Amino acid sequence: MKKVLMFFIALCLAFTLVACGAADAGDDSGKLPPTDPSNIIVAYFSCTNRTEGIAQKVAEVTGGDLYEIVPAQAYTQDDLAYGNSSCRANLEQNNPTARPAISGSVQDMSKYDVIYLGYPIWWSKAPKIIYTFLESYEFAGKTIVPFCTSGSSPIDGSLHEIQAIASDATWLDGRRFDASASEAQIKAWVDGLFE
Repeated sequence: MKKVLMFFIALCLAFTLVACGAADAGDDSGKLPPTDPSNIIVAYFSCTNRTEGIAQKVAEVTGGDLYEIVPAQAYTQDDLAYGNSSCRANLEQNNPTARPAISGSVQDMSKYDVIYLGYPIWWSKAPKIIYTFLESYEFAGKTIVPFCTSGSSPIDGSLHEIQAIASDATWLDGRRFDASASEAQIKAWVDGLFE
C-alpha cells in the first residue's frame, strides 16, 4: 500500500511540474505579444497583384515595413498558364529542388521580430520562390505569420513544407483571404493575433 501511495504522489508531482512548465512556456499560446511596428515586416510575393493588395492592407494595419519578394526573372502570362503542364509555374511546383532566384534582399532582417509572409496558392502549395525566401535568412527567435490569397484552396496544404524550412521560427496559424478582403477584415484578423 505504501508503494502505491508513493507512486500516486510521484505521479501527481510529475503532472504538476508538466502543467507549470506548459503554463510558463508562452511560445505555444498561438498569440503575439505587443509588438513595436518597427520590428514588423510584411514580406509578400505576388504575380497578379491579388496578394499585393492584401499585403498592403496588412502593412497598413500593423504599421510594419512592406517588402516585395521580386523574382529575378519575372513571371509572364505564359509562365502562369496552369493548364499547360510544361509552363514555368507547374515545372517549379513539381520540382522539389526548384528555388527561383530573388532580385534584391531585405536590408536588415535581424531587426524584425515578426514576419507576415504573404503568397498566392499554386497547386495547394506556396510558390517555390517562398522557399527561396525562407532559405535566405535566419529566423530563429522570430515569429512568422503566413497569409495567402486563393479562390478556394485553404492555406493548410501550403504550410507543412515551408514551416519545415524555417523550423526555428514560431509559426502562428495562417489565414487565406479572397483578393477582395477589406481592411476591416484584415484588421480583425491582425487584432486577433495579439495577446
